[in-house]
Amino acid sequence: MCGIVGAVAERQVTPILLEGLRRLEYRGYDSAGIAVLNDRGAIQRQRTVGKVEQLTAALDGDSPRGTTGIAHTRWATHGAPSDANAHPHVCRDSVAVVHNGIIENFEALRQDQVADGYDFTSETDTEAVANQVHRYLARTGDLLEAVRLSVSDLHGAYALGVMTAGGEGRIIAARLGSPLVIGIGIGENFIASDVAALLPVTQQFIFLEEGDIADVRREGVTVYDRDGNQVERPIKKSQLTADAVERGEYRHFMLKEIFEQPRAVAETLEGRISETRVLEAALGNDAAKILDETQRVQIVACGTSYHAGLVARYWFETYAGLPCDVEVASEFRYRRHVVPANTLFVTISQSGETADTLAALREAKQMGYAATLGICNVPESSLVRESDLVLMTRAGPEIGVASTKAFTTQLAALLLLVIAAGRHQDLSTKLEAELVDALRHLPGQIEAALELDEDIAQLAEDFIEKRHTLFLGRGMHFPIAMEGALKLKEISYIHAEAYPAGELKHGPLALVDSEMPVVTVAPGDELVEKLKSNLQEVRARGGELYVFAHPNVKLRGEDGYTVVQVPATSTVTAPIVDVIPLQLLAYHVAVLKGTDVDKPRNLAKSVTVE
Repeated sequence: MCGIVGAVAERQVTPILLEGLRRLEYRGYDSAGIAVLNDRGAIQRQRTVGKVEQLTAALDGDSPRGTTGIAHTRWATHGAPSDANAHPHVCRDSVAVVHNGIIENFEALRQDQVADGYDFTSETDTEAVANQVHRYLARTGDLLEAVRLSVSDLHGAYALGVMTAGGEGRIIAARLGSPLVIGIGIGENFIASDVAALLPVTQQFIFLEEGDIADVRREGVTVYDRDGNQVERPIKKSQLTADAVERGEYRHFMLKEIFEQPRAVAETLEGRISETRVLEAALGNDAAKILDETQRVQIVACGTSYHAGLVARYWFETYAGLPCDVEVASEFRYRRHVVPANTLFVTISQSGETADTLAALREAKQMGYAATLGICNVPESSLVRESDLVLMTRAGPEIGVASTKAFTTQLAALLLLVIAAGRHQDLSTKLEAELVDALRHLPGQIEAALELDEDIAQLAEDFIEKRHTLFLGRGMHFPIAMEGALKLKEISYIHAEAYPAGELKHGPLALVDSEMPVVTVAPGDELVEKLKSNLQEVRARGGELYVFAHPNVKLRGEDGYTVVQVPATSTVTAPIVDVIPLQLLAYHVAVLKGTDVDKPRNLAKSVTVE
């Protein structure tokens, strides 16, 4: 996902813009650029392929000096990574634009603009936006009106920052379908796609709503809604601090975030459970009424959040007695649905800005679902604002692209929801108390799992030269196998696939040989004996086994059969604890292979375009 930073100030803004871009690096990008109005009011621009540090190096000795500027990190959609395709885009030395999102009708705009004498120097959809603003600016003489008219011509999703030559102290911002925030300072104001970019300069933010356009000046900010009416959007103080997105003593953000999981899970549970009960009011004022009427649950999510939903399906049906369906958001959007009566629609997203998940939520509101509930990590996100009920995960900033603490806190939040929903079905007081007790012990059990770090670091050496890995799981641990495979492929670039262990004979067994490591978690549940049989099938064919086993599972390590004992847990929380060793395995393999752990190639932290 691309990143936007902009500033209007009384001081030099280049250092602010570059630091903002650095703080957005976790989002994933392939090029970077900056444009500043210099002391003559002219647009001075620099763009480079590669990282922000390469942009900084390109500016060395020639950094633009000025008090108004915009900057961008780009993740290629239209057009390959190149200097020419990097943002900001400038039209006739007059209008500069940075853009997140996708303009679906850019080709039609482009044809019209070519006929009007405009030249194109890139392959991007964004250049058509810059040209369109320029056309309207020539007619109206006002940048705000030019942007307002331009966005009415755009089909798709956008977050825009626009400035014009000679327009010192003014940026026009607009959003539809892509996040954009306004940072409020004293005698200076800012725009960004994420609050993290602006934490060194402010903790006061306005969160623009769908269709908003903002006139951002040094002396203040004026916001207009999609109908052109001036509106007041509340200023909110972020609870994040600038050092919340620093690595500290850790080599990578991902490792820091893995080790933050005991605290993150504890904070997710704090104030939401008593000694024996889930405090239902934590889900919102209408939670009791909505859950009392709920007869079915539909979960929609993407990536890691989808895996969390798959685990929750077992919980909903086992403990709450509620039928539960789980679907990838990008698939859910593009087929017809039969909506059973009294179905609760649950969305899961770390950022709350995932394009497919948001689109599914908006469609669900029109399809007859009884209510919507969002599980999210970002309080100011679109998902939170647009859901009937919200359960925040309290994971704190997650910078590493490969999600870790977001996953475990999502699972903790989902289990809270399951217990609360189960109380309105036939979940007994005794079983609720047992489930709550398991949650109370969860942070300590995650701490114990993290003590395996050094052992897993040594184990990771076996994977350096491997090209493929198979992950196996049964029951609730099949989604955990899927998550382990996803983590390994995301950051180490080793091809990894996950299968239900019982499906070995239906195809995957053909892949097993001495060069194919097979990784599994062996919990001490009712399926463990069947899992042992599956593992013997692998071993009989020369497969190298790596088993993370619970203490009550009697497995003996031998040549080609590595057993790592994981902490004892309750059956219900075992998936949350058992994913920790798989996260550590993926991390250490990636480090040994020398990949970019926090910013793996081709991936973005928040997928806010289709």
